[in-house]
Amino acid sequence: MKLVLTCEHGGNVIPKAYTQQFTDKEVLKTHRGFDIGALDVFEYLKPLADASFYSTDSRLLIELNRSLFHKQLFSEFTINLSKAEKNSIIETYYLPYRTAVEHKIAELIAKKNKVLHLSIHSFTQELNGNIRNCDIGLLYDSKKKEEQEFCKHFKTEILNLNSSLSVRFNYPYLGKADGFTTFLRKQFSNNYLGIEIEVNQKYCKNNKTDIEIKEVLFKAIRNLIE
Repeated sequence: MKLVLTCEHGGNVIPKAYTQQFTDKEVLKTHRGFDIGALDVFEYLKPLADASFYSTDSRLLIELNRSLFHKQLFSEFTINLSKAEKNSIIETYYLPYRTAVEHKIAELIAKKNKVLHLSIHSFTQELNGNIRNCDIGLLYDSKKKEEQEFCKHFKTEILNLNSSLSVRFNYPYLGKADGFTTFLRKQFSNNYLGIEIEVNQKYCKNNKTDIEIKEVLFKAIRNLIE
């Protein structure tokens, strides 16, 4: 099994050409601007990967984890740009990232490998007044039995390392919702497992994630792919 690691929301960078769209710069520092602490987890796990990809462009410029048809592809800050400007953003920031990941997975599968794709994310502890009771979320397509079995083993490994953690399946989002892994499952019906790892941002401080969380994930993944 080959491991492909990605982080779609690693940073909150806005290219200079579009900074005028963001009069409220503070929003870029929040969970709306990027997945706080996710890139730190990605970098910690990177030694395990056969291939890795990340982006530091803000999701408020364009949402790399959404399909081109999705209504939230562009945020309220970029939705009113001209069609030409939107197409330029797609061509410059969206397609190069997504295509690079897709091509690498295709290359690995063509060489008779099974690919495990782990997409690293984080989520805000509270949203719209609701506390999210979870430490680590594992998102997968419940119709894909192999993904389901992998996540069961993944949860077991995590809890063997730290039984105090709350690990939930398809929480705080559904693994079958529109996303990069959902798109890739359609491209690769065989030999592809697409799992999103969601880490609670309560473990993140100054964009760094708690070392214990990172170590648990590292060891659990290592045990599963060895």
